[in-house]
Amino acid sequence: MTGEEMIALSKKHTLFEWSAQGAVEPIPVSRAEGVYFWTPEGQRFIDFNSQLMCVNAGHGDPRIIAAIQRQAAALAYVNPFMATEPRARLGAKLAEIAPGDIDVFFFTNGGSEANENAIKLARLATGRRKILARYRSYHGATGGSVTLTGDPRRWTSEPGIPGVVHVLDPYHGIERGWDSAEQALAMLEEVIQLEGPHTIAAFILETVTGTNGILVPPDGYLQGVRDLCTRHGILMICDEVMSGFGRTGEWFAVDHWHVVPDLLTMAKGLTSAYVPLGAVGMRQAVADHFKDKVFYSGLTYNSHPLACAAALAAIHVYEEDGLLEHARRMGAIMKTLMADLAARHPSVGATRSIGLFGVIELVRDRQTRRPLAPFNGTSDEMKALSRFFREEGLYTFVRWNTFFTNPPLIITEAELRGAFGIIDRGLEITDRATG
Repeated sequence: MTGEEMIALSKKHTLFEWSAQGAVEPIPVSRAEGVYFWTPEGQRFIDFNSQLMCVNAGHGDPRIIAAIQRQAAALAYVNPFMATEPRARLGAKLAEIAPGDIDVFFFTNGGSEANENAIKLARLATGRRKILARYRSYHGATGGSVTLTGDPRRWTSEPGIPGVVHVLDPYHGIERGWDSAEQALAMLEEVIQLEGPHTIAAFILETVTGTNGILVPPDGYLQGVRDLCTRHGILMICDEVMSGFGRTGEWFAVDHWHVVPDLLTMAKGLTSAYVPLGAVGMRQAVADHFKDKVFYSGLTYNSHPLACAAALAAIHVYEEDGLLEHARRMGAIMKTLMADLAARHPSVGATRSIGLFGVIELVRDRQTRRPLAPFNGTSDEMKALSRFFREEGLYTFVRWNTFFTNPPLIITEAELRGAFGIIDRGLEITDRATG
């Protein structure tokens, strides 16, 4: 098909997510390799968002593809009441790389379902009903996960499931900035006190907040959350759907702070997105609760053999190619490149990154720190920047007054600098809007 044919039939017969259908302008994609993808007509894009922060091993890795092919030929599917070799091996491998005594896993179809099942596990294990979640968060679009979500994607699904209580984050937007860890923890403890700690099953948080701005927690915050949860018998759930599998330069972002949550959700980089798969990892004490009690949940594609085989192959690629170490090295270079942009472009109000997980936040005025687009909105300048990136062959996620820098972990320094060269030129557009 031509690109125009792909777009026309897709728009006629399918719905695009999070969009008014008349306004969508999809990029037609025919193939991808490494850090690039191409339209049918041959336009090349550098994938500077790893699609949706998920193609961590890059596109078209032959080792992952071969693993999927071998598994499809041997055993494409059995129901989840049965045991298979890829299921067995993947559970053991995840136990090896997950923090602490997170040794038991329930497999799902993706990240949203992982978070759904994490709150089921927490409620069943504690006998409590309330779940704390943060406002600057995204946990998925299914019924429970979208209620956990704090950002405006939650609004049209309300009232949602009962028992979810949202709390403020350490970050209050570019105009107000950050609380200290101590201030944020004091606020959280007050909410716990007011809600009644004996009523709260769990606190779910993205270890490093993803689409709400790559918010790297201040040192001491995660350790303090861990202490509060332990003191009150509340399960700590870390959502690592985006931040897991090398994205931050460690297997999981919690590893930077040496924190072990009670439940750990994952997806995306688990298979490098070659096949859909998510999982909930749990500490042994949580798993032990279900030795003589029923876990009331299930999915037709739980532990799907193709997905488990893809995950094992992806993890092998991360290890064989040293991609965690590479992400740390490239992440240090990316941080320097971001700082250079901030020094030279008045529209850059803030840059944040950890490993190859980054964001650039744009402002109209550095004195007032007024965002270049309103909360949950856009602006002519942000639209123009997005168009420029598309015309120049750089694909990334542009949202509100931010855009993201989340390339595949395989990116080279030359490719990284090439992408930042496009960004540098694009920021001339937004600089013109500054006062």
